[in-house]
Amino acid sequence: MLEPNAESPMESRLRLLLVLRGLPQPEAQVSICNGNGAFVARLDLFYRSASLGIEYDGATHRNSLAADAHRLNRLLRAGISVLRYTASDVYKRPGEVVQEVRAELHARTHAGIVRP
Repeated sequence: MLEPNAESPMESRLRLLLVLRGLPQPEAQVSICNGNGAFVARLDLFYRSASLGIEYDGATHRNSLAADAHRLNRLLRAGISVLRYTASDVYKRPGEVVQEVRAELHARTHAGIVRP
């Protein structure tokens, strides 16, 4: 279960929550490029088959709302859907987090969405 690319303990907790509740192992710290090959963003966790990114937003994100919004818009334009979670989500509503990720994986996989 060790992930050498993990960048924080909470990111690891989020990944383990997903995997230990039966979801596939996501890739960690994946760089996303657009159709022209230009760097868009790096995602904490990524389900390539569904073009689904999972992000852990720690306390530093409180001060980066505008930058985070611009980054999310770039990812959306590149065809990547992103679900974002905080420590409160991981600790207080883990079942809902797993349910949301599972539903999004299912919807995107069955809709034939693939990474551009």
